[in-house]
This record gives sequence, structure tokens and C-alpha cells, in this order.
Amino acid sequence: MIARRLQEAAAFGPSAVAIGNFDGVHLGHRALLRATVNAARERRLRPLVLMFNPHPAFVVAPDRAPRLLTTPEERCTLLAEQGIEGVLILPFTSELSRLTPEEFATQVLRDVLQARVVLVGRRFRFGHKQTGNAAVLEELGARLGFAAQFVEEVAWRGRTVSSGVVRTAVMAGNVSTACRLLGRPHAISGEVVHGHGVGAKQTVPTLNLRTEAEVLPARGVYVTRTTDITDGRRWNSITNIGFRPTFGGDPQLSIETFLLDPLVGATPSSIRVEFLRRVRDERKFETVEVLKAQILLDVRQAKTYFRRLASYTKNTS
Repeated sequence: MIARRLQEAAAFGPSAVAIGNFDGVHLGHRALLRATVNAARERRLRPLVLMFNPHPAFVVAPDRAPRLLTTPEERCTLLAEQGIEGVLILPFTSELSRLTPEEFATQVLRDVLQARVVLVGRRFRFGHKQTGNAAVLEELGARLGFAAQFVEEVAWRGRTVSSGVVRTAVMAGNVSTACRLLGRPHAISGEVVHGHGVGAKQTVPTLNLRTEAEVLPARGVYVTRTTDITDGRRWNSITNIGFRPTFGGDPQLSIETFLLDPLVGATPSSIRVEFLRRVRDERKFETVEVLKAQILLDVRQAKTYFRRLASYTKNTS
């Protein structure tokens, strides 16, 4: 269940509530969500998430507002997969930003969500000018009837997992690292649109993706997996992100996906592309023939990747 107004969320409680933006729903978020589901199960509560849209930075510090890895709708799907039963997407307005920590805890957590347990990270801040911290939340909970529970940060190879770290990895093209930080591949979705027709005639036919995603991998060629959003068909694939320099360059970034498996049935109208591994940088080739030969080498490398992945999965299952 998704609520976008406080009135709609009144039926959610009594609850165990995790608070955050949850952009990307990475490993750190998953630890918080697991703790929320466990707390709810132990106390016979509903596991809920409270998040904000737009990101609070867009209101209080627009010059520092980040590009987002996921839309609110994508986040809700990922949260449900972790066992969350309801999400309140609270519009973050100037009025909301002026609530004191006590007003926020009273009006939203106690009165609307009927929180019995509130779970956050140790560095959580809330209320006007972020004056509320872990100690304030704990003290308010004691007065308002909920327990404050704090979940420690998750580290991977010595780095704290955060949306910012994931964002940096994706934009640098380090999609394998991003996959480990997220616990799943970074993905983008959108419509399949007509390209220039050059690929079908001179190199290999591709699906051209138009997306509203704010965070894209760096220009280059990637091993990917593509899903038809409408009917769930899936293909192993290879994807190029760039400006097609061999053909004179495009003013607009293109995302072209070549399916390694046969396309049986209609061409999909919308797809989701998961980025698994970076193959190489995008570069300009002397001739179309040289480019086509390189694409065939890229395809061979992608097929090798999927064969090894299938073998690993079989041996570890």
C-alpha cells in the first residue's frame, strides 16, 4: 500500500517505521529494512517506510540536490520485495521542513502512523534545520510511546555503503561495484524508440532506449540483461551508451541494446536494462567494418560472461 498524503496513511498503524530516502535501496537500506520487518514481526506490527518526495535537498539546499538512482515508484517495488507492507511518500515542502522534531514526531509518527518502533541510522537528522538527532528521537519516543531503534551502517571493502557511493560508481562506469553495493544490478527503464536505422543496415540491429533516468553509466559498452516491461520476456544483451562517433557523432546521448538471444514475438515497447559488467570505452573506429568486427568481439565476450555466470550459478545452487 502506498500513501501520498497523511490522511491516506491513517489506516497503516500500529507500525514499525523505517525513515529515510532509500534512493537505490542499497545494502545499507536493506539492513535497516530487515530490522524493521523483524521488529514488526516480534511486536505484531505492520512494517512501514516513511520517505520523502522530492528529496529534502531540493527544498532546503537545491544547489546540493543529488541526481537520483531510482524513482519513488521503483523504490516502492524494491521495498515491497524486502517485506515492507506500506509506504508513506510524504511531500517534502517548506512547511514540512519548518516542523520541529517534536512536531514531526507527534503529528506524523505518533498520530498518523501510530508508530510503536521507529528505526533509523545512527546519523539520522530530522526536524527544522536538522536539529533532531538520535538522542532527540530516543527522548521523544519515551514521551510519545514509541521505541527508537538504531541500525549501524553497512561497509563494503572499507567503505560505508551509501546512495552517494553507488551514484559515483555508476557514473564512473563501475557497474560491477555498483551491483555489489546495491545487492542487484543497477538498472534503467524507458521506451523503445526508432534510431537512425544505421545499426540494422550496417552493423547489428539494436533496441534504442529513451529514458528519464537521472543516473546513467559512463559512456561505453556493457554486458547487460534486458527485460520487456510489458510481458516479462528477458534476454541476455550488450549495450552501448554514447554519441556514436564512428557515424559522425550525435548531439544527443544514445543507449543502444543488442539482444544476444533471439527476439521471438513483437518488438518490446518499453524495456528495463540491467548493467552487469563494463566491457570497454566508446571510441571512434576508422570504418564501419572495423566497428562491426569490434561489436562481434564484444558480443563474444558477453556470451562468455553469461556462460561463466550460468556455470557458477549451477555449481553454487
